[in-house]
Amino acid sequence: MDANIEGLMDKITTFIKSEAKSETVVGEAFTLGEYSCIPVIRVGMGFGTGLGEGDAPNAGHGEGGGGGAGMGIEPIGFLVSRGDQISFISTKTNRGLAAAFEKVPDLLEKYLESRPKAAQAS
Repeated sequence: MDANIEGLMDKITTFIKSEAKSETVVGEAFTLGEYSCIPVIRVGMGFGTGLGEGDAPNAGHGEGGGGGAGMGIEPIGFLVSRGDQISFISTKTNRGLAAAFEKVPDLLEKYLESRPKAAQAS
């Protein structure tokens, strides 16, 4: 059997590397006023391959092979920094994601207050 398992696994892992990024799941890092926010994800994956060949009586020779992978990606929170302070806001608890969204109006208000008055009018 002429199978290229290394080539197959290379293609699968290249695909996973290109997809298993926080940008793919929850977006790019962003800045809001003085705050920098970086999405954090959890990635789980599994791989499998199989090959077989044999001779069945009165049926001739048979070969087969296959490979596959599975991947699970979930957002788990955000790293939020301001100056030299860094905090983590989790999306895993009921308060985590809600707390992140509860802070958005305050962040927007502080950002708008820090802008010059002429920029706010436009």
